[in-house]
Amino acid sequence: MADRQLTQILTQLQSSGSSLSYTDASSLLSKAKLLLLQLNALTPTAPGAASNPSLFSLARHVYEQGALASIRAKNPDAFLRYVSQLQGFYELESTVGTGSAGGRIPGADANREEKNKVTGLYLLLLLTQGQYAEFHSELEALSTRLGGGSSQGTTRELEADRYLGYPIKLERWLMEGSYDRVWKAMKKGEVPCEEYGVFSEILTYQIRSEIASSSERAYPSLPISSTKSLLFLESEGDVVEFARSRGWTLKDGHIFFPSAEAAAATEEAGAEQEKPFSQLIIENTLGYARELETIV
Repeated sequence: MADRQLTQILTQLQSSGSSLSYTDASSLLSKAKLLLLQLNALTPTAPGAASNPSLFSLARHVYEQGALASIRAKNPDAFLRYVSQLQGFYELESTVGTGSAGGRIPGADANREEKNKVTGLYLLLLLTQGQYAEFHSELEALSTRLGGGSSQGTTRELEADRYLGYPIKLERWLMEGSYDRVWKAMKKGEVPCEEYGVFSEILTYQIRSEIASSSERAYPSLPISSTKSLLFLESEGDVVEFARSRGWTLKDGHIFFPSAEAAAATEEAGAEQEKPFSQLIIENTLGYARELETIV
């Protein structure tokens, strides 16, 4: 009886998706977890889940739906709790693919897509929070779970997956300063699924802030028209608004950065020295922006 109710709740959660409010989703998830408790299947090693592969699979699906609902609600703390609960299920599946009693876990292979979706979202969250060490630790754990093979082969296999490859490529491009490629990947039609789009706004803000900070260090001023392309803004009006939020000065079609006047005297002496990394990033991005303008 309880397992039938659990299946019905899961069906409702999966079919409703984003149309279900977070309050309603949380209510259904709470009921599902109470049913798992009754069935003694709240954790992967609980007697009910360990001895019954079907219950193991149902429990895993409950936590996956909770993770997805949390991301849609932009609740990272709740998402991380669900990810933590899922780790035991995923690790057990990757090592044996069966329950403790030896029964094959139903849908263990078919569930790979949902598992990779949740794992990819976790990688994206680490990326947006600047937790790069944790990001790479998770990648290493993923490589280990794939089992054997060369590191290059494992990386290619991970990148080939639509969910895992997305954050891996974004991280690489961010480290390279290839913000134009990140920007393209965040377009609505490029993200792997709806939940991944939640992070686009966060990454957009981070990229603009990084480029803005690099601009302040690298240049005394920039034309407003170039700044629009550089910061991936829609109009010069957006540039003006962004400039004011950063405390920049606008004059004669140019943006003057706050530190420009103070730094001018000391920077002039070393003007002929090697360009700082921040300036190279800006010039690369400006070059890309000019190419876009030429194409358009």
